[in-house]
Amino acid sequence: MLSRREMLKESVLLSLAPVVPTFLARTALAAGQKSDGRVLVVIQLDGGNDGLNTVIPYRDENYARLRPKLAIKPDNVIKMGDEIGLHPAMKAAGSLFDDGRFAVVQGVGYPNPDRSHFRSMAIWQSARLDNAEHGQYGWLGRALDQSRAGDGGPDAVFVGSGAVPVTLWGRRSTVASMQSADELSLAASADALRAASAVGVDGELAQLARRSADEAFTTAQRLATFVQPGDRSRDGAYSDSALAQQLRLISAMIKSGTPASVLYTAQSGYDTHAAQANEHYQLLRVFAGALAAFLDDLAASGLSDRVLVLAFSEFGRRAAENDSAGTDHGAASPVFVAGPKLAAGIFGPTPNLADLQDGDVRMAIDFRQVYAAVLERWLNVPSEPILGGHFAPLELLKPTTA
Repeated sequence: MLSRREMLKESVLLSLAPVVPTFLARTALAAGQKSDGRVLVVIQLDGGNDGLNTVIPYRDENYARLRPKLAIKPDNVIKMGDEIGLHPAMKAAGSLFDDGRFAVVQGVGYPNPDRSHFRSMAIWQSARLDNAEHGQYGWLGRALDQSRAGDGGPDAVFVGSGAVPVTLWGRRSTVASMQSADELSLAASADALRAASAVGVDGELAQLARRSADEAFTTAQRLATFVQPGDRSRDGAYSDSALAQQLRLISAMIKSGTPASVLYTAQSGYDTHAAQANEHYQLLRVFAGALAAFLDDLAASGLSDRVLVLAFSEFGRRAAENDSAGTDHGAASPVFVAGPKLAAGIFGPTPNLADLQDGDVRMAIDFRQVYAAVLERWLNVPSEPILGGHFAPLELLKPTTA
């Protein structure tokens, strides 16, 4: 029987176990299992990104007519060809495009578009149009159910605040979440654990708590070595923005050998109904800069070939600006894919602003064609059972990645 003194010592150990994200211990056991595996990084652009002011059809005379206040002047557009260009805030993405590491898929949507944030996001996250199938399983959760390698660690990690996105929900696959790199700051708890362990408690519960915490601390320290302050003296360094820091943590996970094959994060703020110009500029600047810093970071570590980035928003905005110098909920919009394994830079036709559908850009590519390409060409998972039908995959990736 334990004495009161021994019980108090053991309780110290047990109280320390919950301070560490539980997936860190499992990651420690599985570290290196997928050191050469492919990773999909998803960036969810919350709120409905204004696609026409992100990928700009600067040669279409209707663009300036529909947007007398918000239109970007052709001379300021970062040209991607004779018809389209990026918003001037996306200079970093323009450099990635020139390097063959950034692609635009134009006019992406789904049949009978819905302007509700909630339903449209549910459609994108579940890859299902039927309301009855929303809030159950996500397209990546289904994929991970098919491809999961074992119980050595999480199949996916969500980095951000709030609930884990439905996209990652599956029947059998496991998902972990972290809000920030602050969760890796465990030195004080580690010191307390060592002090308590040195006293010599040998109970089974104490041994379990000690072992789990030791493994988690080891992994946290390993991750922390890759999360250092950004080097502001070089181009491509991570900024202090929330998205940049989230991608920095995702980079650390990849470098440390996480077994997760899907890493997911989000950037909010794209619901730009009023005074859009400056707000949208800042959002796109942060997005492009964070993405470039992330890809450059992985390239410097020799890991970029393993990573594909997919960025999407639940819908675009109306073709015409509103009376509040903003834009309202629309339909089809561009999707972005990034990484060194891309086959080309522009997919799909440039939106025709003389042929709108109820004031919205018409869908040219079903979003499930993008998903099919990611599933079959990158994650090596059959797409039909996951998407609920056949959708011809876009040729987004070089044949050598198939």
